[in-house]
Amino acid sequence: MTRRTSRVFGVTAVALAVSLVLSGCVSWFMPPASGTTSTPTQEAVAPNLTKFYHQVLEWAGCGDDLQCATAIAPVDWESPEGDTIELALVRQTARGNDRIGSLLVNPGGPGGSGFDFVADSVDYATSEALQSQFDVVGFDPRGVNRSTPVSCYSDPAELDEYIYGITPGEKGSDEWIAAATDASAQFAQRCSEETGELLGFVDTPSAARDLDMLRAALGDETLNYLGYSYGTLLGQVYAELFPEKTGRLVLDGAVDPEASEFEATKAQAEGFEGALDAFLADCAGASDCPFTGSVEQSRTTIRTLLDRLDASPLTNADGRKLGSATMFTAIILPLYSQDNWAYLRQLFDSVMRGDASIAFDLADNYNGRSADGTYAENQTEAFIAINCLDAREPADNDSMRARAAELAVAAPVFGPQMSYGDPGCANWPVEAKRDRVAIAAPGAADMLVIGTTNDPATPYIWAQTVADNLDSGHLITYNGEGHTAYNKSNECVNVAVEDFLLRGEVPSADPNC
Repeated sequence: MTRRTSRVFGVTAVALAVSLVLSGCVSWFMPPASGTTSTPTQEAVAPNLTKFYHQVLEWAGCGDDLQCATAIAPVDWESPEGDTIELALVRQTARGNDRIGSLLVNPGGPGGSGFDFVADSVDYATSEALQSQFDVVGFDPRGVNRSTPVSCYSDPAELDEYIYGITPGEKGSDEWIAAATDASAQFAQRCSEETGELLGFVDTPSAARDLDMLRAALGDETLNYLGYSYGTLLGQVYAELFPEKTGRLVLDGAVDPEASEFEATKAQAEGFEGALDAFLADCAGASDCPFTGSVEQSRTTIRTLLDRLDASPLTNADGRKLGSATMFTAIILPLYSQDNWAYLRQLFDSVMRGDASIAFDLADNYNGRSADGTYAENQTEAFIAINCLDAREPADNDSMRARAAELAVAAPVFGPQMSYGDPGCANWPVEAKRDRVAIAAPGAADMLVIGTTNDPATPYIWAQTVADNLDSGHLITYNGEGHTAYNKSNECVNVAVEDFLLRGEVPSADPNC
């Protein structure tokens, strides 16, 4: 079992799943776009915030039609006179003549690179209509990737061991829990040593304050924002902190800010189980389907396979061992999008034949691990650091076992894989900073909240809850499969989003797309 046993699987799903179907290459060899500067709003702020809110962003060409810049922000917004960090930005300027302003985009996570999302796949993130009238801006939040990052392991072999290593003992036993707790404690200590003060300030409210500063530095009076998955939580927190600065916010694949860690895990376990059932029903009609029998029989086959991998892991060509946790990671990545279900058929067929290569290819894709064993991004470290600052739960053995039993009933295939995650944040060296409470954001402008009825990572009920709780939330339902819906589902969703972002038009009722 990998030591990250219960991560919230909204993690960068949009950005990661797209890499299965797009090459994602940026044409860095193309003539660079011309450099320019942004004109900040010059709005009145506290004197100790002026150098941040009034900073002039220097944009330089960094690819075909792309410009890059670096902003500065305080490590601690409560003490802005202290140390600063850098925030990496990339933008594609509006292609038409009727520019509205900037549209900031966040792909999810936490830990997802908005810089890479825009630079590598702007057409996946946004439509031509949005690109015509907005400067599409990707940014790496504090602690992430090209911004001043969270760092825990400089040696990729150590990160390999943390992500892919097999925890000794039977899962849930005293021996297993002790080993998982020890590994998490060592990881936390290394993160503290490598990252320093910033580790205590990568929380979502701090990132939302960065977002407001970026808005002003870009020259926008109000924030126009497209957030996917975890990006919807960042958008909600922004609206709560800066309701008067909200412009047009779209929250796609909404995260319920009130859900406890266990409630979120249970909902996601059920969501992935539902997506697996949909895949298995579809697989039955495919000539290359590795399963026979009913959906229920196929689920039993998969659960048996996962248990067998725990008892006897498969060895990959590079020596890594394929246990049930890495196999689980490999399974869930294609479940984010129905377009990728063919990879699942290949995955199950290969592992059933004793070949671990496809499983590791998919898991490596999910974890941002390159073929040479290095990690292109710090998404694992950032994911854990941000989540542990946002909220955590006690990790006593009895409560973990009770929750594990409940998960196994709720989702017999995936529940056992997503249990016992509690030790992950138990020894985190800094205290959590965000309460898990509903967000109403009184005074904020209208916001669209998009939910997909069979979204495995951010269950549809979360979108319903978020839209109900927000004073100005408006629900857009997409009846279908997959994680998030805009620009990847149907015209009904796209029209609703673009009418809102381009013209400020809010549907009179849920269009029920």
